[in-house]
Amino acid sequence: MRSFFKIVALASCLFFAGQAAAVEPFVVKDIRAEGLQRVEAGTVFATLPFRTGDTFTDDKGSAAIRALFALGLFKDVRLESKDGVLIVVVEERPTIAELTFVGTREFDKDNLTKALKDVGLSAGRAYDKALADRAEQELKRQYIGKSLYGAEVVTTVTPIERNRVNLTFTVVEGEVAKIKSVHIVGAQAFSESTLRSQFDLDTTGAMSWYTKSDRYTRTKFNADLETLRSYYLTRGYLEFAIHSTQVALSPDKQSVDITISITEGLRYVVSAVELKGNYLGKDEEFKSLVKVVVGQSYNSESVGLTTKSFTDLFGKFGFAFARVEAIPDIDKSKAQAKIIFAADPARRAQVRRINIIGNSKTRDEVIRREFRQYEASWYDGDKIKLSRDRIDRLSYFKEVKIDTQEVAGVQDQVDINLTVVEKPTGSLTLGAGFSSTEGLTLQFGIQQDNAFGTGQFLGINVNTSKYNQIYSLSTTDPYFTKEGVSRTLAIYQRRARPYTTIGGDYQLTTTGVSVNFGIPISELNRIFLGVGAEQIKIDTGTSIPASYLAYADTFGYTSRSYPFTLGWSRDDRDSALIPTKGNYQRLNSALSKAGDAQYTSNTYQFQEYLPLSKQLTFAFNTELGWGRGLGGRPFPVFKDFYSGGLGTVRGFAQSSLGPRDVTGAYIGGPKKITLNAEINMPFPGVGNDRSLRLYTFYDAGNVFGENQRYDFSQLRSSIGVGLSWISPIGPLRFAIANPVRAYSGDRIERFQFQIGTAF
Repeated sequence: MRSFFKIVALASCLFFAGQAAAVEPFVVKDIRAEGLQRVEAGTVFATLPFRTGDTFTDDKGSAAIRALFALGLFKDVRLESKDGVLIVVVEERPTIAELTFVGTREFDKDNLTKALKDVGLSAGRAYDKALADRAEQELKRQYIGKSLYGAEVVTTVTPIERNRVNLTFTVVEGEVAKIKSVHIVGAQAFSESTLRSQFDLDTTGAMSWYTKSDRYTRTKFNADLETLRSYYLTRGYLEFAIHSTQVALSPDKQSVDITISITEGLRYVVSAVELKGNYLGKDEEFKSLVKVVVGQSYNSESVGLTTKSFTDLFGKFGFAFARVEAIPDIDKSKAQAKIIFAADPARRAQVRRINIIGNSKTRDEVIRREFRQYEASWYDGDKIKLSRDRIDRLSYFKEVKIDTQEVAGVQDQVDINLTVVEKPTGSLTLGAGFSSTEGLTLQFGIQQDNAFGTGQFLGINVNTSKYNQIYSLSTTDPYFTKEGVSRTLAIYQRRARPYTTIGGDYQLTTTGVSVNFGIPISELNRIFLGVGAEQIKIDTGTSIPASYLAYADTFGYTSRSYPFTLGWSRDDRDSALIPTKGNYQRLNSALSKAGDAQYTSNTYQFQEYLPLSKQLTFAFNTELGWGRGLGGRPFPVFKDFYSGGLGTVRGFAQSSLGPRDVTGAYIGGPKKITLNAEINMPFPGVGNDRSLRLYTFYDAGNVFGENQRYDFSQLRSSIGVGLSWISPIGPLRFAIANPVRAYSGDRIERFQFQIGTAF
């Protein structure tokens, strides 16, 4: 009872005190602010809900205090009045002078600073304990994303002069939590090891230090679950389901155990495929696009490809809003499923307008000229996709998105909205490389792929090595004509010292200018025409080959030529850097009938990439070269082809195959053949990571003199294994080769490596 009376007495005192604190309404004659240090007085006055001359009331006072606290700049606010003057007394929050991180090894400190800025905590802002707590939680979240579940973060606030504080986040990162086990419960049709091989996440292995595959993240785990679901659905298990997933963290937060519970269900065979709905009277054309095979297991990938093909074909006919749904009709007693594709084309549409959004630098015309879908014409899904791909291949944008939007109030019109996010297109390149043959290579370049938003290319490049040096200035206008004919102007100087057995300091200096035109004849094919002027100078020195002296004695140490070039290329590879399917072809011819050096030189290259499985790729490369002198003159020795080493026949010293002169120097020849075959596979322990791969190879090739025939019995060949790595400094390839066919005098080099080479 005593406690009860005490509580009643305290409540009464507070009530009467509140009544006593009430202020009679009065007219505000003036407003003053006290206690301000860094906050402007105007900020306070602008926040108040009244002005001089207004009547002040308790309600307005309460509203004023709430508004000032809402600014987040003050830790205390009170209002006082004296003779009609309202005094706003504030105590400012300390300002954060500096953020410091101690013990952070896993993250770059700039990235952590940015992460805290996103939650509202940064230097120059008012310190708020609640924000500091949020920042602490954000840091812990960042570490959890790196599988550092035991990371501890302690925040220290140090007051300094002028009402400022320094914030120090001290982190004890601890050890990375590794995946200890992965179990799939309920798997019967496939072994657990087979299913786990599809995952990116795995237990600790020999290559986990590189792949980080033993670090659990929710994003990767969800992706692996989708991979598991797709694995079953592409093999007929229509009723497959994931019932539960358990991710258990050990008490010491050092290991993670993952358990996935699944139900496989029956494996269904496709009994029939049926088309229902309106197919525009083109049922046979749609049936030809069906990827589902009757009599085989249900395959969700084939079903998805069929649905997409149907939708794309409807789009080609102008039906932008077509809907296609695949409906499986299941017969459990027979474990069969009939696949019904129900289609509703809706209505045909015209494109009213194409809107381009986000191009602050790139001119509209540079983007619009890549469009194959035109305004005021029927909607065509193929042309829209092609337009999107062409714009993306410009490499001016980080993102390219196309959306179709119905026109309000009109049934048969749509607008195409293209949204782009521009990226920097200028670059300054400073690079270095090293190869077992070329030695140290230095590279410098300045280029602008989209100069002044016009889509034109400007570039200066310098490349040096022990044997080859290149200096060039070039510019390309991809739309020299409205039809898409490109024009490239170039001026260059190349200095080359051919490979010899005994060294030497002689060199060939080629100085030239050229103009080339690229003529598109289809989306994948392009023809090249060009003309140039070259001067080739033989600079004598020690160990110069006799063939060079013989040529110089007859035609002079300086030769001029005016080559006309004709070329063709076709490229439908899925990637220029790590292709897994498609082919690439290139044919180049040069003809020089004027000047001192008269010749024709021709090369043809063919590459084919075939996916053998999700992880294995077969690659084949063929390169042929043929040249001859014209006008009774020999083929210029400085235009000879070379073979041997990386890029041609591995296992033999660089450019050491083919004819030699009386001094023993390798002089190359006007005829060349190179054959390469590779099987690429992931490096053991890296899963599906394509940046680090092993390959096995077989190489064959040689170079022949002008008076020699192509002789396959004289081809040198080798087999071996290698490693390719898309490293931060460029594609890096190692090869260990064993010559299969070699002859006496051949220079064998079993280990070779180089940056930035293919095959």
